[in-house]
Amino acid sequence: MQIKVLVADDHMIVRAGLKQILSDTADLFVAGEAADGFEVLKKIREQAWDVLLLDMSMPGKSGIELIKQVKLEKPKLPILVLSMHQEDQYAIRAIKAGASGYLTKHSASTQLVDALRKVAGGGLFISPSVAERLAYDVRPATEQLPHRRLSDREFQIMQLIVEGKTISAIGDELCLSVKTVSTHKVRILQKMGMANIADLVRYAVVHQLIETPSD
Repeated sequence: MQIKVLVADDHMIVRAGLKQILSDTADLFVAGEAADGFEVLKKIREQAWDVLLLDMSMPGKSGIELIKQVKLEKPKLPILVLSMHQEDQYAIRAIKAGASGYLTKHSASTQLVDALRKVAGGGLFISPSVAERLAYDVRPATEQLPHRRLSDREFQIMQLIVEGKTISAIGDELCLSVKTVSTHKVRILQKMGMANIADLVRYAVVHQLIETPSD
């Protein structure tokens, strides 16, 4: 039986690359594509899919918010997250939101086929380090790092802030008002115990919550 895969990524070249990886498999095939979150929702409403291969960062509705929406409408649809972000940044939140697996784009060429087969079969595809983090995540909140106190939306906005995006740019990307984003920013700083954005950026670098250029 062939596994119908819906590939969601806003970059055409990435979608083409993923299709190429799957082209040599007899049981996996890309039966549809989506370039943003709204198109994902449209596609899953129109027909049935065996797996949704989902990029975490797309225009409009995306990330944790989109995972939750998909699972609300199609609770049995397995979601494999494919992200440029390292596991520490999003994997735990993605799994808790309903994803069945998390794979970084750096690992896609070697692990994508196995990951899709596993989640399509009802399994969970995560690395040993993520499994360990999930186990430790049941600890009391007082033992958790400050960024784990943030809600999913706050974490998403924090990520964009430390990437250097302005409040208005974040609002446009997430379809939120400037006032709403500003309110979130204040709450993020309060929850994190930070005095300013510079402190937040330093924290993000130390805890690998932001991509840093390689030497």
